[in-house]
Amino acid sequence: MEKQIISTNNAPAAIGPYSQGVIVRDTVYTSGQLPINPQTGEIAETIEEQTRQALENGKAIIEAAGSDMSKVFKTTVFLKDLKDFAKMNEVYATYFSEKHPARSTVGGAELAKGALVEIELVATI
Repeated sequence: MEKQIISTNNAPAAIGPYSQGVIVRDTVYTSGQLPINPQTGEIAETIEEQTRQALENGKAIIEAAGSDMSKVFKTTVFLKDLKDFAKMNEVYATYFSEKHPARSTVGGAELAKGALVEIELVATI
């Protein structure tokens, strides 16, 4: 099984020994995306802004792999606090059409850089 590493300047650089994304066969897997603005290195304050930025980062990786958000079939959302679920969900819903991907949401997680949310995506190419 051969894998292709995906890297883009439109998403934050990896902050550890991992890749932004990997393609295996016809599937792209993103690493968990923190809500770091790739141009400034800053993290927004609100859960809504952080959700949007994490999804934009994932979207950039998916697109660098030759796919798009309509082909995302699985996501995993990590929330520092599940009380942010409804606000995260409102923003999240704007990124997907009627055929929503499968999703797991995990709460109560300490996330890198003090983030409130981290999101990973899996899509076909």
